[in-house]
Order: sequence, then C-alpha cells, then structure tokens
Amino acid sequence: MAFGFVAQQFVRLGKVLATSDHASVVSINLFVALICGCIVIGHLLEERRWMNESITALVIGVCTGVLILLTSKGKSSHILVFSEDLFFIYLLPPIIFNAGFQVKKKQFFRNFMTIMLFGAVGTLISFFIIFFGAIALLRNMDIGSLGIGDFLAIGAIFSATDSVCTLQVLNQDETPFLYSLVFGEGVVNDATSVVLFNAIQNFNPVHIDAIIILKIVADFSYLFLSSTLLGAFGGLLSAYIIKKLYIGRHSTDREVALMILMAYLSYMLTELLNLSGILTVFFCGIVMSHYTWHNVTECSRVTTKHAFATLSFIAETFLFLYIGMDVLDIEKWKFVSNSPGKSLSVSSILLGLVLVGRAAFVFPLSFLSNLTKNSPHQRIIFKQQVTIWWAGLMRGAVSIALAYNQFTRSGHTELRGNAIMITSTITIVLFSTVVFGLVTKPLVSFLLPHSAKHLSSMSSEPSSPQSLLSSLLEHGQGSVADGGGEILTRPSSLRMLLSKPTYTVHYYWRKFDDAFMRPVFGGRGFVPFSPGSPTEQSLHGRI
Repeated sequence: MAFGFVAQQFVRLGKVLATSDHASVVSINLFVALICGCIVIGHLLEERRWMNESITALVIGVCTGVLILLTSKGKSSHILVFSEDLFFIYLLPPIIFNAGFQVKKKQFFRNFMTIMLFGAVGTLISFFIIFFGAIALLRNMDIGSLGIGDFLAIGAIFSATDSVCTLQVLNQDETPFLYSLVFGEGVVNDATSVVLFNAIQNFNPVHIDAIIILKIVADFSYLFLSSTLLGAFGGLLSAYIIKKLYIGRHSTDREVALMILMAYLSYMLTELLNLSGILTVFFCGIVMSHYTWHNVTECSRVTTKHAFATLSFIAETFLFLYIGMDVLDIEKWKFVSNSPGKSLSVSSILLGLVLVGRAAFVFPLSFLSNLTKNSPHQRIIFKQQVTIWWAGLMRGAVSIALAYNQFTRSGHTELRGNAIMITSTITIVLFSTVVFGLVTKPLVSFLLPHSAKHLSSMSSEPSSPQSLLSSLLEHGQGSVADGGGEILTRPSSLRMLLSKPTYTVHYYWRKFDDAFMRPVFGGRGFVPFSPGSPTEQSLHGRI
C-alpha cells in the first residue's frame, strides 16, 4: 500500500514536471519564432524607418497576445509571466554593455558634463516633480492604498526614459553632438533611476527629515561612484589578463568567451553588492573597448563586435515583444474593468507629469550648459533642446521592470491600487512608444533638416581635418580619439583649464594613458603576437 502510494505520487510529480517542461518548450518556440518574424519584418521596413524595430515588436506582441487570448478563451494573453529577475539578470546586461562598447568615446567624454547634468541632475528634478505631482493629484482619486514609499517609487519608475526610437532616427555620424547627448543621457538616466529606486527601498518613508534626505543623497553618490569604479576595474582586469597571457595565440574562442564572461561577472558582482549593475556594465564596456578590444586578435575583434550587438538586439526585441503581449493581461485589467475612466485618468495624469518633468530640466539645464560654452557653435540650440526633450518622453522596459518590482509579487497582484499602477505603466509605455515613436522621424526631420545636420556635425567638432575624420570613425577602427597620432598642445595656464576644461583634461588624460595605462593594460598600439609566427612578430616589431 505504502509503496503503491509513493509510486502514484512519483507518477503525478512526473506529469507535473512534464507539463511544466512542455509549457517552457512551447514558450521558447513561440518567442524564437516571433523574434525571427520581427527580424524579417524589420528588414522589409528598412526603407520606412518611421516604423522601427521597437514599434514592430510591440505590434507583433499585441497581435500575438490577442491570438493567445482567443485560444485560451479569455483566460490569459501570454504564456510567460514577467519577472524583474529575468529582465535585470539576463536581458538588461547585454543591452547596456553593448551601448558602452559601441559608444564613440571622444564625443561621449567631450560632452560628459552636459550628459551627467541631464542624466543625473535632470533625472532627480523629474523624479521630484513626478513624486509631488502624483501625491497631489492621485491621492484623492480613490485608487487604492498607496503609501509614501509607493509614490516615491512612482517618481523613479516614470523618470526612466527609453530613447531607442529617437536614436534609431538620429545619425551618429551626421549629428555626433546631439546623438552623444541623447545616447549618454539615456544610459545615465536609466542607471540613475534604478539607483534611485533601490535607494528609496532602504529607508522608512514615515519619518522624513533633512538627515534622511542627506543619507539618501550620500547612498546615491556612493552607489554611483562605486558602480562606476567596479565596472572600470572589470574592464581593466580583462585587458590585463588577455594582454599578459596572449590567449589568442591558442584560441580566439577563449578570448571572446573571457570578454563576455568578465563583463557579465562584473555586472553580477555589482548586483551581489547591491550596487548599480547598469553603470558597472556600461563603463566596463567603455573600458573594454578602449583597452581589451585592442589586445585580442583581429578575428576576435570582428567576432566580439558583432556578437555583442546581436545579443543586445535579441534582448531588446524580446523585451518589446513581451511588453506587447502583456498589454492584454486579463489578471491586471479585471481590477480596473469596473472603472476604466479612472484608469485612463491616472494614465493621463502620469503622462502629463512625465511631459512637465522632462521639460522642467531640459530647457533650464540647457540654458545653464550654454552659459559655460564660449563658442556659439558648442551651445545647444532651441531646436536641439526640443529634440532632447522629445527623446526622453518615451518609457520602456526599465519602467515596466521597476513597476513590476514595486507593485507585484512574481508578476501577480491582487491589490486594486497596485493593479491600476501596473496597467497605467503599461498604457504609458505602449502609448509613448507607438505614438511618440511614430512622430519622432517627422519631428526630427522638421527640426533638423539634412543641411542643419551637416552643420551640426561640423560645429560640434573643432574645424581640423583630423577631428572631422575622427568623428566619422568607429571607436575601435582608426579613431584619432583613441590615440593614433593625435597631436595635443600642452595647456599653457590655469586660465586654459577654466576656459577649456574638456580640452585640458583630455590632454593630461592622454599623457597619463600613454605613460602608465597602455604599457600595463595594452590598447591601441599593442598588437598581440604568437611566438614563432613571422607575420605576427613583424607586425609587433613595427609598433
């Protein structure tokens, strides 16, 4: 009897596991097929760039959700429960790392102060405006029991931008100045929003005073600095190991694997220490592109560049597919089905706060940034300010992930207020991505016509043949900014430091990099060679 009972339990457990495995296989097959469909449709729409990959994936996700909803007879619109762990551990790292790895470092660091002004200070301004606006406008709407901590989280959730649509329209070669601002501000903004979200989870919102606020600022600064240094350390360690051991002389696969794993290890170590993985993996990508990438063999260079870009593309497509499918999730919408007008009002209020919060820092901070520019060509003109404002209005996967983290448990919620916030977040992400995304290309074409783009490209760089050439080169292929023969004149006085701080800092950084960093960590000018190979040795002898 006992043996028969145990046998029955094992059979039942086996059926459950088999069913679970079958569901996982079905989910994987579906998403792989949908990603393939997005790639094919994106190729067919290549000539009509107003319909970018993000919108395409969203639309396909919504259509798939409708089909699943019909086949399941209204029970569910997706076969995969969203998990913030899935997002932060598996999908976000390749996207952010590739952003750092592919960035044009000269433009990024030339505009670093303005980028940090928009990405860090601007995000804080937007956070407080959304936070106070949500308390003032939503607290009396009877949408559920939301505390101060929830409203603080709302401020962080809707401060996270998604500038993918705008970046797909802007050209990095034609408008390097504007592209670097939008791109850099978007990355720093995401990191700041996540760090801010994590910071407000660690204190008691009931007792808020000046000391608590100072503690939040101190924690934020510590997370920001520590995460950046850890990312730089991971990149330098990979560069030193690959340079010292010449791994490529035996296997290029090991070089590529080591770069990927070292970047991911730095990200996971940061998460283990409760720091900002976004900042860590972004700066790890920058450091690897400056040192490690030049230490590997030519075959590994081509492989890593395309491998990182491919992983990032697949992760982004998967995210937008799932967001599209999650739009019709019955479990969340049934809580707001009795009062759809209230849900629409909450979404409209939050979207209005996003618009106001974005404008509240873009235009004033642009004015402050322009005060520090001596040349009119280096200033952010009004049309560029409008483009920057518009670029940050779209909300995406980071907002979705933070909202799920705050208002659900394992992707589910049974509280009306939490369900309203989840559905409002999904509505804003869908509306802003599709509507604002469709308007982006005509708006940019109107504000920055082709002739203005070329003028911007020329005015954002010093008027010398070398600098004009360097703006057209990729980060790892002959970029003058990375070393290759750039002639720097020594700053003559303290006045030069105050009047041209970027130029002065770049001069001293180049001297330090050439004298200390490159001899230890490699980089441009270091060509790995295999002992006994005449070709490789001759190449190494010419350095």
